[in-house]
Amino acid sequence: MSSTAKVPAAAPSSATPKAEKTAHGFRRKMVGKVIRDKMDKTVVVECVNSTRDRLYGKYVRARTRYKAHDETNQYKIGDQVEIQEHRPISRDKRFIVVRLVKKFVQE
Repeated sequence: MSSTAKVPAAAPSSATPKAEKTAHGFRRKMVGKVIRDKMDKTVVVECVNSTRDRLYGKYVRARTRYKAHDETNQYKIGDQVEIQEHRPISRDKRFIVVRLVKKFVQE
């Protein structure tokens, strides 16, 4: 027997420790308009989606309203904001407001 037996080299670990992993999985981002801000730390955002009808070819608008978390109560009615999916915050809130896209200017 030879004393120079080959020992397999340890492969570099590609797995990252959980402490370094900060990004969550894919989370939807949508742009919508604030239509209600009367609740504390919550705004209602309406997102309009246009889809093409398969049979007739015309575009149909569908609107969906989401309750989104607004920690500082800074967003007002008419503001265009970006919302992102989040873990459930309350019974109806599953989104948070990420940023202000366009401020509403009243004339």
